[in-house]
Amino acid sequence: MKVLPFTIVKSGKDTIFLQEDKADQFYGLLHQHEEFQISYVKEGKGSLIVGDSANRFEEGEIIVLGGNLPHVFKSAAKENKVCHMLSVFFTPDSFGEGFFGIEELKTLNSFFRKAENGFKISKPNQGIATVFEQLSNATKLERFLLFIQLLKLVNTGKYEVLSSFHHGDSATKYSDNEGQRMNAVFQYTMNHFREKITLDTVAQEAAMTPNAFCKYFKNRTRKTYVAFLNEIRIEEACKLLKDHPEMNIAEVAENSGYRNISNFNRTFKEQKDETPFQYRNKILR
Repeated sequence: MKVLPFTIVKSGKDTIFLQEDKADQFYGLLHQHEEFQISYVKEGKGSLIVGDSANRFEEGEIIVLGGNLPHVFKSAAKENKVCHMLSVFFTPDSFGEGFFGIEELKTLNSFFRKAENGFKISKPNQGIATVFEQLSNATKLERFLLFIQLLKLVNTGKYEVLSSFHHGDSATKYSDNEGQRMNAVFQYTMNHFREKITLDTVAQEAAMTPNAFCKYFKNRTRKTYVAFLNEIRIEEACKLLKDHPEMNIAEVAENSGYRNISNFNRTFKEQKDETPFQYRNKILR
């Protein structure tokens, strides 16, 4: 299967496509599709790459991804008994050109702007989960009404931006071959970030020289590979600080890929604007 593009298979003339993923792992390859995606993670956790940035996904979160925004869910296989996600796919023209431009729906303009870079709602109200549960058994009319309600609820929730991806920039549009190359780099990084990774090693995954790889990666993500690797490691550190209070800071650093505690503390504060100790105290109190 080609990494990019990824086709959402629809049935009949449905304008809203519903998908339920329930397995040991979510689809773990870098991909993109023209449809906007709104997903409710019922069960599971792991790493989430959106555009140019590394994040995490957790049970109960709502993930929103704009059209043609590259992304990959990397489930934490050892921690998940099962991964379960409900998703809604649609395009801005699903209901006809200009539908979302009518006066009554102009308040949703901010939803589409935020979706371009992807966003998530970490603590959604129960109403969003309820709408997702009702969608699968609804009639087509009820599904449409629930969908509009879902957009309203998601658009008004407190959110976190998932990437700084330059939507529409030709440098960030992946061809099929580029998608496969970037997927190889992302997969290698997510599988080996706890180890020492050299530019020589990761450049081999991209079948490039180190110098060419550095230029290539920065041109397509607007950041260095080292910065991206640090994002992956710090997100892992945040998970460990939250889920394993028995670990001391040095153990968290080592299990996140850092061999130097000073480097870990400095990088963590640069990304999170607080020290690992402050972060742990805040989430555990």
